[in-house]
Amino acid sequence: MSEFKTDIPARMDRLPWSRFHWTILIALGVTWILDGLEVTLKGAVSSVLQDPQSLGFTSTQIGMIASFYLAGAVTGSLVFGYLTDRYGRRVFFFVTLGVYLIGAVLTAFSWSLWSFILFRFITGLGIGGEYAAINSTIDEMMPARVRGQVALVVNGSYWLGAALGALSTVVLLDPDVFAVDFGWRLGFGIGAVLGLFILFMRRHIPESPRWLITHDRRDDAEADIERIEARVARETGETLEDVPPERRITIHPKPHFGFGMILKSMFGVHLKRSVLALVLMASQAFLYNAIFFTYALILSNFYDVPSSDVGLYLVPFAIGNFLGVLLLGRLFDTLGRRFMISATYIVSGLLLGATGYMFAQGLLSAVTLTALWSVIFFFASAAASSAYLTVSEVFPLETRALAIAVFYSVGTAAGGIAAPSLFGALIDTGSPWTVFYGYLAASALMLGAAGVEIVIGVDAERQSLEDVAAPLSASAE
Repeated sequence: MSEFKTDIPARMDRLPWSRFHWTILIALGVTWILDGLEVTLKGAVSSVLQDPQSLGFTSTQIGMIASFYLAGAVTGSLVFGYLTDRYGRRVFFFVTLGVYLIGAVLTAFSWSLWSFILFRFITGLGIGGEYAAINSTIDEMMPARVRGQVALVVNGSYWLGAALGALSTVVLLDPDVFAVDFGWRLGFGIGAVLGLFILFMRRHIPESPRWLITHDRRDDAEADIERIEARVARETGETLEDVPPERRITIHPKPHFGFGMILKSMFGVHLKRSVLALVLMASQAFLYNAIFFTYALILSNFYDVPSSDVGLYLVPFAIGNFLGVLLLGRLFDTLGRRFMISATYIVSGLLLGATGYMFAQGLLSAVTLTALWSVIFFFASAAASSAYLTVSEVFPLETRALAIAVFYSVGTAAGGIAAPSLFGALIDTGSPWTVFYGYLAASALMLGAAGVEIVIGVDAERQSLEDVAAPLSASAE
């Protein structure tokens, strides 16, 4: 296939912010809100699922369910990540969300431990695929100057859903409103209905022009970028400047790229970046999955908080998480990736260790523990979102979705799948000191990740994706 020169990446980066970008942000980012709602609902109903009038699960079984959900997400991200790089971003907007919706609906009709585990695994398959398809698309469609803060806010919007999910449980889990074994089922059903609305919104999002040009679809890419430019010019009233000739790159298109070439890029040419991605993903996955999936169990087992009130404690926790990415996100594009990523990992790690010690000493109440968690995760949410940002922007375009999938999967498997089961077992011991040792391990992982970022972090702020990592199919003029 003949090579050609293109300025499409530069044309995408120079676009002024417009309703077009808001459309992408909402239609894709809303999935994270839905995910947050669903996962929070699952965390909040943990104590209800232990009720003999419901499904009668143990704390260890609750942790096991969370682990299978994450295992599904790992599997889904790998399968759909590879397919997204090969067949395009857009088609898998619909496939992955469809799988997710099926799993959410089935979860509402669970009748036993193994049915619940199976349906949560299916839900995880869809969510894992969403991570790969959506993060790659957002990075490729957003202007370079705001890519960092947009990516952080999108990933952090999960916590808006978490707040909504937590608030909904105040009603759904109130035995005076709904039967013990019905309210939580209704919650999962409502989440599936909301997903159908998102599916409808995604009809208006085009394929990534960057993906099209590298897969020998130059005419489609030109047609799409011209429509995007016309829309942005109309919406903003601005005249778009021509891109200088030196911003063009040479493309050697292929319909698809071999798995060997992709792995060689990720673990050969970009080995240091692969180590960085793995460490950032694994440490934040352990921290989040250890604490968030078992927080309801901490409240109920150590502070005797009724299951119907757990949502009230999760709301400030969720708000703290979202405010973190909202208020700190811009700094990742101004102060830079390396400084902000290492700083947020360090601060959250130190605060976690201190809070865990006070918890073990019996110095905290349910309210003060929640307040401290909210402060910790103000920083930790930005740290976690920056891990996804790093993975999605430091590898070549042709490997982007698969890279997200691989490091999300490996990081989650290494730091996340075992964490809920481990902490469920630690909580079952009834000893706050035993739980503290788990928190201490999470703190150490975060501090270690900060050190790795300082040494081999990538200064990708305000740079074109093609400058951060040249596409496998491109060479500079």
